[in-house]
Amino acid sequence: MSVKLSVSALAIAAVAATSAAARDQVQIAGSSTVLPYASIVAEAFGENFDFPTPVVESGGSSAGLKRFCEGVGENTIDIANASRRIKDNELKTCSENGVSEVIEVRIGYDGIVFASDIQGNGFEFTPSDWFLALSDQIMMNGQLVDNPNKTWADVNPGFPAQPLQAFVPGTKHGTREVFEDKVILAGCESTGAFEHILSGVEGDSDKAKKKAAEKACIALRTDGVSVDIDGDYTETLARIESNKDGIGVFGLAFYENNTDKLQVATMSGVVPSTDSIADGEYPVSRPLFFYVKKAHIGVIPGLKEYTEFFTADEIAGPDGPLAEYGLVSDPDLTETQNSVSDGTILGSNM
Repeated sequence: MSVKLSVSALAIAAVAATSAAARDQVQIAGSSTVLPYASIVAEAFGENFDFPTPVVESGGSSAGLKRFCEGVGENTIDIANASRRIKDNELKTCSENGVSEVIEVRIGYDGIVFASDIQGNGFEFTPSDWFLALSDQIMMNGQLVDNPNKTWADVNPGFPAQPLQAFVPGTKHGTREVFEDKVILAGCESTGAFEHILSGVEGDSDKAKKKAAEKACIALRTDGVSVDIDGDYTETLARIESNKDGIGVFGLAFYENNTDKLQVATMSGVVPSTDSIADGEYPVSRPLFFYVKKAHIGVIPGLKEYTEFFTADEIAGPDGPLAEYGLVSDPDLTETQNSVSDGTILGSNM
């Protein structure tokens, strides 16, 4: 990702940073996937340092980054947690609002898993299965038609005739974007629907046509089969507990901490696990991040220390508490530690 951040007026940044000094507690918001990891670190930080325990809120990656990019000063958050990489347009908004120096911290990796009630049917999925289950239109007899599938047996004859019901992350969650890209879009391509859609798209460039076709591919049905969950994974779990036919999209760590209630499906023949994610075998995984407002370092007490503590071997390494909870340790953690120590900002080495 190549990013050019415009430099905000130093006077504005200085005034805002000065006002931030009135607050002595690190404030964090964003991804519900990163939330449990950040909460573990925040609690340990408060117990081991002479700083107040950081305040960690959820809300989703997009919502957290939006708050992060509102500006600098005590009324803005210091860190945004994200289950996806920050987008160029979000960095542009940050820069326009005076957040011209952003530190990216990759904390490790997580998988997206498909889990259902532990007493229910087991599944061995492919991306094609999920596309055929949830897409608003699918290919039948060489044509795109409104999705008529009602059961998993309609999707795949090898599946049970269980009513289709899926609980997927809402659009403000970073998990939703990974789900769309690595599952729904992949299924659209493998079923031949993408090429069919692309052939009918009008546009000024191949890039624009491809983007339009991808957008059409990831459009989900709106008849109640696919339900957006705007809350965190506990809400998804509650939906499954009240509807035993439901299948939910979760982060691996959440599933692993609820194996008494949930069973997990394979994806493309691979069982999701920390090992299959670490070696790249499991196809639906992603890096996890948090973003630090550099203008607040040295102004908000404990911000730099929290960032360094989070990425320490003892915390984010393979034998630390985050790995114990379910995080797949980053094999390049030392590189991240160096970037944090140096305060390397996005765009500075690109």
